Formats: sequence, structure tokens, C-alpha cells
Amino acid sequence: MGALTYDIDLEDLHFILFDQLDVDQELKVIPRYAEFDQAVYEATLAEARRIAVEVLAPINRSGDQQGCRLDADGNVVTPDGYKEAWKTVAEGGWVSVSAPPEAGGPGLPAVMSMAVIEMFIGAAMAFEMYPGLTAAAARVIFGHGPANKRDAWARRMFSGTWAGTMCLTEAGAGSDVGENRCRALPVAGEPGAYTLEGEKIFISGGDHDLTENIVHLVLARTPGSPAGTKGLSLFMVPKFLVNDDLSFGARNGARVTKIEEKLGIHGSATCVLELGAREPCRAWLVGEERQGIRLMFEMMNEARIGVGAQGIAMAGTAYHYALQYARERLQGSSAARFRDPEAPRAPIVSHPDVRRMLMTMKVYAETSRSMLYRLGHRLDVAFNDPSKRDRYLGRVDLLVPILKAHCTDLGFEACVTAVQVLGGYGYIGEYPVEQLLRDAKITSLYEGTNGIQAIDLLARKLRMNNGALLVEWMQDASAECARGKSEGFAAESEALEKAVNVCGQTAMQLGALGAKGSLDATLLQAYPFLQMMGWTHLGLEALNQALAARKAIAEQGESPHRKGKVANLRFYVANLLPQAIGLAKRIQAGDETCLDPTLFAGD
Repeated sequence: MGALTYDIDLEDLHFILFDQLDVDQELKVIPRYAEFDQAVYEATLAEARRIAVEVLAPINRSGDQQGCRLDADGNVVTPDGYKEAWKTVAEGGWVSVSAPPEAGGPGLPAVMSMAVIEMFIGAAMAFEMYPGLTAAAARVIFGHGPANKRDAWARRMFSGTWAGTMCLTEAGAGSDVGENRCRALPVAGEPGAYTLEGEKIFISGGDHDLTENIVHLVLARTPGSPAGTKGLSLFMVPKFLVNDDLSFGARNGARVTKIEEKLGIHGSATCVLELGAREPCRAWLVGEERQGIRLMFEMMNEARIGVGAQGIAMAGTAYHYALQYARERLQGSSAARFRDPEAPRAPIVSHPDVRRMLMTMKVYAETSRSMLYRLGHRLDVAFNDPSKRDRYLGRVDLLVPILKAHCTDLGFEACVTAVQVLGGYGYIGEYPVEQLLRDAKITSLYEGTNGIQAIDLLARKLRMNNGALLVEWMQDASAECARGKSEGFAAESEALEKAVNVCGQTAMQLGALGAKGSLDATLLQAYPFLQMMGWTHLGLEALNQALAARKAIAEQGESPHRKGKVANLRFYVANLLPQAIGLAKRIQAGDETCLDPTLFAGD
């Protein structure tokens, strides 16, 4: 057995982008993307793959083993190789390939950004968190920062000269952002300037040695602000104070006091950040006072899509490693000759149960990837075509909780399955799937736990515009199923149509339950409902891919990859989609046993 090496299936990326979504033609009519064509996109993907394979993958295991540390002055030191990797990423314009040209960025479509970050995450998830958060923070600053700072600061962040973070969580508050206690006190005679006092925890990239400055986006409460999220404002806090000529002044009062010891992503510095304890912590208001939660949600939505991409990347990488191992690992004989002691040893990829596991991982990765790239494509069109803006943004709003929760759960499950394929070798550090498993678990926890995503879907997204988002999703799904019936996938399309209708019926039942005031009973079913919609939606992605593959076969001829898309649909409908129907029956049964107040009351 040789060492397992990281790679990405560019053929699948090309298929989704050019055969399925047709991004070259779809986006060429948008003026800001008119200069890009398929050749540019393919060259971008090829170079991103090279960086992922040659630059990022080699630091993944060493970064995990070495981790981050605090030096004597309280600065974070990242693992060996991270500085060099950052330099390559920054100089190549890879911090955000979709950063707008007016902010010095490459200006590529968001859908291309999805493909690039998936490759980078799969190669070194912990490392990719630094540029991912930086790009998201830069977008907020570029859109809403103080007029005399926004352009210059955002440019330095997009270029990778500076970095950025997001600071929401406080000890004891956790996901309850409205419990934030960090105080913001106005500086006399300096409009928009404040000093902050408080502490933030679980801050990814809270400090590091990759850039010359770091800009934290911090939620805090100004004097007289009401309790809850409505009283929060957003501030930008640089590590080093910045003069008007962009030279650096003194060290600001935002300091790391601790790096958390974690299960995984050891190369990402997860910090406790102390504000204003040692020296004044200077900050500048972003947007207007008490707009903080709205502005932060812009970054959080991007971050939640990014976390969904992490789950998808973990699924794809786990599948790649498991397939590579299964093709090379010889164990046992074929089932037909299991009684013959002289039978040659067979690669485990030939064993039926291993093939079942590999097929499950393959379908997880490829349908989830399709969903991710489609959301990126919808964002590209929405922000450039007013006639489609509301509908497409509404679809993204509806599906982001499913992408973040369902796809990260499947990503973790794929990593578990990869360990199973490798057997005992999968459980030891000699092989990379053990690290994947540890790294992937965080995706169901941060940027709002997956349970919170389910509540967001059921209690907020389904109620928007009197349920219009769900109705539009069902209408589009029904149209896709009708197309599938007419183009050779009748049985699969009928099964999917049944699942779509059951989603609608179940949503109505839960809505009626909530209207009666049974809120606990309604929220008890939030996560099963999200899973039900997740299984159904990924089935629709499998159908769309099969339709695109059939068209490509007719026009360009059959290939193993295109044939695999048709097989994906059949496997999905037979083996995975039934879970949606099972979840619907579970929800509709309405069992409330766990709500009995005496069960967990203690003595």
C-alpha cells in the first residue's frame, strides 16, 4: 500500500459547472462577467487544484500535529508552512476569487469561489479558515465600514495583507447572541469611535502571524441600548491601530489570553479574545448604531455557506481517500471463490459491502456539491438581474440552513464511513481519514449548531412571505419531476415528487401545530423536518445531474463519469430517499415522550 494522496475530481467540477449549470453561457450575459469564458474558468480550476495539491495538502497533517501556540508576548504562532502557504494564496489573489474588482479583487463569479474553496478546504481545512473568514469580514467592511476607512481596509484584507475575524460568542451566552455583554463606550470628540470592554470566546483566527494586521468584527452594546439582539452594534477592531496614511500605530487592546485545545482543526487558532483589559481597545462603528445583528448576518450567511462547503469538501475528500485505498488494499477473495484457499486476493473495492459504502459516499459528495454550486450560481444571477433577485435570494435563504446542517452531517458521516472502509488502518494517524473525522465534527457545531439551523428553517424561513419560499421550491421541484418523467426517469421522478408533496404536507401540519400554541411540540420536530427536506432536495439534485448527464451523453457520448450520474440517481432513490418518507411518518406521529418534564429533572 502506498501513501494516500489528496486530489480533487476536476471532471466532476467541470460537469456541474459547464454541463449542468452552464455557467459559461448563463453568466456571460451579465456585464461584470462578460470577459470570462469557459477557458478562463477551467484555467482557474486547474491552478486552484495545483495549489491545493502542491501547497496546502502537504501542510495539513503537519499543521494538525503541531497546532498553534502562544508566544511569550501573547501572539499566536501558526504551524510550520502556514506562512509560506498564506503568501502563495495571497499573492495569487486566492483569498477571495469573487472579491469585487473595485476592491482590488479578481471579480470572478461566486459559483467559481465555491469550487475553489471546496478544493482548498479538502486539502487543508484548518488553514483555509483564515482566508475564508478574512474574505467574509472584508465584504462587510467594504459595504458598510466608515467612509474614510472602508476601501483601504477592505483592499488590504482581500489582498491578504491583513486578515479578518468574526467575534460574536461570549462565555455563558453561546449561540444566544442577544446575551452579549461586551460594552462599547463612545470616544468624546471622535464621531464613530468607541472603546470596547469585554471578552469573546471561540474566535477562529483570533490571532496569528500570517498577516501584518488583523481586523476583528465585534458585536457590542452601546450605552442605553435595549436587551437582546436589537441592542447590538457592530465594530471593527484592528490588532494594530492604523494612522490616516495607513502606517501602524500602537498595539490595540484586543489580546488573546488562551488558545483552545480542540478535537480537530488544530492549525486554526481558536482564541479567547480579551477587549480593553490591558490597554484601551479602540473600535469604529460599522454601519449605524444597533444595526449590528443585521450586518453580522451578512457575514454569518456567507460563513454558513462556507461551513456547508466544509462538510461537502470533507465528504469528497473522504470518498477520494476511501476509493484510493479500496482499489489498492488486497484482502480476501471474490465472493464467487470464497471457499477456494488458492483464490487470488482481491482488492476490497470488489467486495459488495465496500461498494455500498463507496457508493453512499460518492452520492453524498456529488449531490451536495451540486447544491453548493447551484446556490453560488443563484447568488451571481440574483445580484445582477433585478427580475430574478427576490426569487433567487429567497431560494438561497430557504436552502442555506439545509446546506449548513444536512450537508455537514453527511460530510461527517462520509468521514465515519471512510474510516470503516479502511478498517483498523482508518482509526490510526498513519492514514488521513482519522484527521478528517476529527476536523469534520466542528461543522455541525459552529456558525449556529445544526439544531439552530433547523429552528431557523422551520420557525423563520418557512414563515417568510406567508410560506412563499416553500411554495416556490415545491413548484420548481414539481416542474423538475415532470421533466424527469418525460426524459426517461419516470419511476425516480415519481418517487421524488411524492417526497416533495410529503414535505409540503408535513410543513402544513407543523404550522397548524404551532398555531395552536404547541411550540415545544413543533420545535421538537424541527431537525427531523430539516433532514426530510435535505434528503428530498439532494434527490432533486441527483435528478438534475442525471438529466444533464443524459443530455451530455447524447451530444458528446457516454463516459464512466456521465454513466455514474445516472447510477447516482437510481441508487439515491432506492437507498437514501426513503429516509424522507420515514421522517415524515415519524414527524406526523407526533410523539412527545421526551417532553415529559419529569424525565430529566434530577433528584
